Amino acid sequence: MTLRDLQALLDFHYWARNRVLEAAQSLTPEQFVRPLGNSFESVRDTLAHTYGADWIWYSRWVGDSPTGLPKADQFADLASLRTAWDAVEENTRALVSRLGESGIQRPIEYKAMDGRVFSEVFWRMAQHVVNHGSYHRGQVTTLLRQLGVPPPRSTDLIAYYRERQGL
Repeated sequence: MTLRDLQALLDFHYWARNRVLEAAQSLTPEQFVRPLGNSFESVRDTLAHTYGADWIWYSRWVGDSPTGLPKADQFADLASLRTAWDAVEENTRALVSRLGESGIQRPIEYKAMDGRVFSEVFWRMAQHVVNHGSYHRGQVTTLLRQLGVPPPRSTDLIAYYRERQGL
């Protein structure tokens, strides 16, 4: 994968995240945290998990070894979650730019939450973050429908490409 390809993939990831967050703005505070019996209890918990994955991977890339994801209840509302996530986005984009073409091809060693040590090429880990986000965006879309809230506009990769082409 080239640096340009990876940057485009991250552009898609945050574009799709923004669409989901925009749709979630329609939720009442009660709906945001209402238990719905999904992989994660609520819209907040699912979004917090997805943010947490972005955060933990970024942390690993810069040499930290978190032993757990951030707690969902630290996010009282969507705005606080968005603020945290925007910071991770900014840091991730800056890191990718600093790594450059050769840096994204190199493996990075990291420690998983259970203490096991792994090593993987940077771009593969970043690709995983995007794929993971796609999975959970689909879950949030379902949760929004269950709550009677209009789902986000399409977050499909092809929709991203079409929008970028002005179609």
